[in-house]
Amino acid sequence: QVQLVESGGGLVQAGGSLRLSCAASGRTFSRPAMGWFRQAPGKEREFVASISWSGGSTRYADSVQGRFTISRNDAKNTVYLQMNSLSLEDTALYYCAAQRNTVVTLTTPDYWGQGTQVTVSS
Repeated sequence: QVQLVESGGGLVQAGGSLRLSCAASGRTFSRPAMGWFRQAPGKEREFVASISWSGGSTRYADSVQGRFTISRNDAKNTVYLQMNSLSLEDTALYYCAAQRNTVVTLTTPDYWGQGTQVTVSS
């Protein structure tokens, strides 16, 4: 099992920035790819970004490309999501996810965090 704990969500004005963190513990030796999904009220959960275990490969949703950056600190078993130029449409519950047996693409994550709320105000 891999446990994922998110932090860093909050309220921010449009145009501002936030950094989310996801700390992984447990069977991290399985080297899962990790990433972020989000779910806005009334909408389905959607992929945001992912990163390979080595950190050498990343993927982004078109809606966040160029504004969000995913990174990881292996020494801390932590993945980060730096979010810049936030807009109202970025308001959502953000979930950290991990998937084994994949390089970077998260299709069916094996593990999920509890989520952290990001609210962007005008």
